[in-house]
Amino acid sequence: MIELGANRYGKAAIRLVKIDRGPDRHTVRDLTVAIALEGDFASSYVDGDNSLVVATDTMKNTVYALAGEYLTGPIEAFGAVLVRHFLAVNQVEQATVSIEEHDWGRIGEAPDAFVRDRVSTRTAAVTGTGAGRIEIDAGIDDLTVMKTTKSAFGGFPRDEFTTLPDTDDRLLATRVSAVWRYTGTPDFDASHAAIRSTLLEVFAEHESQSVQHTIWVVGRAIVDRHPEVAEVTLTMPNLHHWLADLSPFGRPNDRSIFIATTQPHGLIEATVRRA
Repeated sequence: MIELGANRYGKAAIRLVKIDRGPDRHTVRDLTVAIALEGDFASSYVDGDNSLVVATDTMKNTVYALAGEYLTGPIEAFGAVLVRHFLAVNQVEQATVSIEEHDWGRIGEAPDAFVRDRVSTRTAAVTGTGAGRIEIDAGIDDLTVMKTTKSAFGGFPRDEFTTLPDTDDRLLATRVSAVWRYTGTPDFDASHAAIRSTLLEVFAEHESQSVQHTIWVVGRAIVDRHPEVAEVTLTMPNLHHWLADLSPFGRPNDRSIFIATTQPHGLIEATVRRA
């Protein structure tokens, strides 16, 4: 017997820019939205029957249509509005809305001129079910950070293929992806800013014995300091910087000149949660 397994469908990479034209200054909201629906859609796969299929083009149009009235605060709140809209469709049993917000900073004091800030990307994923349960995850992506001291890696097993030496003072660079789950509906903007601040502060201050150790220390601090967070998942690729060998040129290199590489890289991730 052959049967259809788990399935879902939706619209990805919906690009939305909203300009709020205040009396004295403008504000730019720049989002990338993805929508995924699960429910009674088996007939569209098995029988080619589209009578229950919400067109993905309709999903795209819904984002634009609701943005004017409802994109007035944090992306988590807008995601919840979209989730509830699609859950109102009878055949939809679960809806997930994922949003990335791309920041535009003001140029000086100009009320209507902006520069794209690529330091990091704010993210949110809102999932709702027909039973009325809504889960809200928020996060940060593409946050590239580096520390030039207080980072070590040693004491690992060695075999005939091991060439990496132990070190008690190395350069540590990583591109952080952090996703945390809220236990309720806090002030999303304030909470996001505070959690980001905690992440950066702890990364800078602690004595790292490995990227794994850094993930634990940072994740523990986020959960400990922010009671609205149930758990946080951190992904940290190790962006290697290898000390350049300048000895063939008769020149010293006291941990000053490095070769930056992105491939291959170590990839470390873990979830830290309340017991």
